[in-house]
Amino acid sequence: MVYSERKFLAGAILSAADAEGFAVPAFNYSDIWDFLAIVEAAEELNAPIFISSNLQVVTDIGIELCGAFGLAAMNKASIPLIHHLDHSNKVEICQSAMDNHYPSVMIDASAKPLAENIATVKRVVEYAHSRGVFVEGEVGRIKGMGVEGMYSGEDFLARVEDVEQFVAESGVDSLAAGIGTAHGFYKGKPEIHFDLLAKINAAVKVPLVLHGGTGIPAEDVRRAIHSGINKVNVGTIITCTYMNAVRKELLARGEDSYTFQIMKPARAAVREVVKQWIRVCMADGKAKSLE
Repeated sequence: MVYSERKFLAGAILSAADAEGFAVPAFNYSDIWDFLAIVEAAEELNAPIFISSNLQVVTDIGIELCGAFGLAAMNKASIPLIHHLDHSNKVEICQSAMDNHYPSVMIDASAKPLAENIATVKRVVEYAHSRGVFVEGEVGRIKGMGVEGMYSGEDFLARVEDVEQFVAESGVDSLAAGIGTAHGFYKGKPEIHFDLLAKINAAVKVPLVLHGGTGIPAEDVRRAIHSGINKVNVGTIITCTYMNAVRKELLARGEDSYTFQIMKPARAAVREVVKQWIRVCMADGKAKSLE
C-alpha cells in the first residue's frame, strides 16, 4: 500500500481495534536497525502497528531522514504500518513531520493550561486534516523520568470535564489521558486508575491511547483495552533490549567486529520483544505478564 493510500488509515485501524476489542501497539525506534526489527516482527505476525519517532530521534537523526525511511517502509510493508511522530511539543515540528510523509503526529501541549493546550492542538489539526493526517493530543500528564517529582497528589490525572472540552474544541483524533501510567521503568506496580479510564471512555468517542506501556503487567494492559484503550505505546523496553543486545555482542566478539555481526542478533532480540507485545495487545486476555 503506497503512502497516499495510508492517509486516514490510522483512524480506520483504531476504529477497528475499538470495535473488535484489541489495541494497536505503537513501538518507539531509535535508529534504522531497531526500526527494521519492529517492522519485521509485525509482518511476521501480520499485525497492524504504529512505529514512532520521538522528539529526540527526529532531532538527532533529522526529520527528513526519518520521514524518508518511514515512507519507504510504509510503501513496502504488507501490513497496515503507520509512521508516527510521538510527543512533539512544537507545532512547527508536527508540520515538518507531515511535510515529510508522516501520516500521524502527536502534539503534546499538556504542560500548558487547558485553553492553551486546546489552541495549540487546533493549529496542528487544521494543518493536518487538510492533508489526511491523524492527530493525537494529551490531557493530564504521563509521568516519567526527570518530571515525576514535579507532581503533587494526583495533579497528573486527567479530569473528565477537561477531556470533554479538549476533544470537543480541539478536533483531535485520539487522546492520551493521564490515568497514572509513566514513561520508563516503574518503581513497584503501576497504579493505573481504571475507574477514571472508564469514565473518560464513556465521555468521549475518540480512540484512547495508553502511554508508558513498558512494565505494565499483561493482565493490566488487557484490562485497559477492555476499558477503552485502542493504542498502547511501548518504548523503553525496546531501547533497553536493543542496547543490551548490542552490548552483549560487542563484549562477546571483542575488537574488529563488523556492524552486521552485531546488529543481526540485536535485531532478533528486539523482534522477540515486539512480538510479545503484539500478542498481548491482540490476545484474548490470556497472555502472561510481561516483565
